[in-house]
Amino acid sequence: MDLTKGTIEEKNKRAKKMMLWFGIVSLIMGFAGWTSAYVVSSKREDWLDNIALPQAFFISTILIVLSSFTYIIAKKAIKGNQQKKSGNWLLLTLILGIAFIVLQFIGFSQMLDSGYYFTGPTSNIKMSYVFLIAFVHILHVVAGLISLLVVIVQQHKGRYTPKNLLGMELGATFWHFLDILWVYLILFMFFVK
Repeated sequence: MDLTKGTIEEKNKRAKKMMLWFGIVSLIMGFAGWTSAYVVSSKREDWLDNIALPQAFFISTILIVLSSFTYIIAKKAIKGNQQKKSGNWLLLTLILGIAFIVLQFIGFSQMLDSGYYFTGPTSNIKMSYVFLIAFVHILHVVAGLISLLVVIVQQHKGRYTPKNLLGMELGATFWHFLDILWVYLILFMFFVK
């Protein structure tokens, strides 16, 4: 496939998709660094391997996975030219995304209630990594929610059609990436003791 050929619109679409994938790859590299540091640090003598992750993290995982499905259904509704149905599914995706973040902070509260802090005399390296990794992921989910809000506004204005889905496709790709990333992170933190 020759990337230099095609209409201006086709080139623009390819460029936007490529920029998104460059961003995703850079995020993967960042989280790979943090999870690698987690593995290296797990060999320290002061590493606590018997700490359970907060229950709220597991519930939030279910919600973010569900939100990917609602985003897929919203996109299918646009392809079927069902604007109102798509808007409703996008709104549900937004609600699930916000609920994910709320549950993440409830998880932080559960960790604090158990006496684990990010820093200070009662902190430990393992829980500091859990706080860091989860919080940085939350920041990216906030970015995903902002992109979702843009998609919702554009959809409400009727900008998406079965033949014009680029903005929704970009937003959905980023959202699904955040979902897959969190599933990886929760499984990683659960199994790497």
